[in-house]
Amino acid sequence: MMRPLFLLHIGIAVALACGPAVPATAGIYSFIDENGTIHFSNAPKDPRFNDKNQVTYLRKYRKQQDIREFDYYIRQAASRYEIDPHLIRAVVATESNYDSYAVSRRGARGLMQLMPATAGDMAVNNSFNARQNIEGGCRYLRRLLNMFDENLHLALAAYNAGPGTVKKYQSIPPYRETQEYVRSVLSKFQLYKSKRIYRDQ
Repeated sequence: MMRPLFLLHIGIAVALACGPAVPATAGIYSFIDENGTIHFSNAPKDPRFNDKNQVTYLRKYRKQQDIREFDYYIRQAASRYEIDPHLIRAVVATESNYDSYAVSRRGARGLMQLMPATAGDMAVNNSFNARQNIEGGCRYLRRLLNMFDENLHLALAAYNAGPGTVKKYQSIPPYRETQEYVRSVLSKFQLYKSKRIYRDQ
């Protein structure tokens, strides 16, 4: 007999809230077997666990609790580096979807997905520390904005593809990933500004 779904949800949510955060590369996965039993795992070996069955809403449980703290750091960094806080939120949302433990295939880490070398240059000792990551990411974004004369499109392209690549092409590089990245950040930026999703105190 199938166990009550809501009880499983509560149990896992409590485990996530009380235990250490699960890195983005792990995630939580589920599937329902032929007997109607729901299975969950953060280290799936059974082929029935797959990306389509990732329980993304469980990750949101932690994000909702952390997002206010993140936003405090964002507003601090926005003031310090003279960057619109909505832009920082758009970068964070695009880079990691507010997952402070996110790790990309290339090794970028944390909320603003800092590569280890960039994190070192920005004096970030722990990229998984939300305050340090946001501080370092904003310091780097300010450097890029200065480098490209406040041209937001080029600065964002450089954040994704590197400043050397943008200088080489003197425009947004002809890379699909970079072009989509710039569009995504700008779209979220305008959405946050127009709908006032966040309201600074």
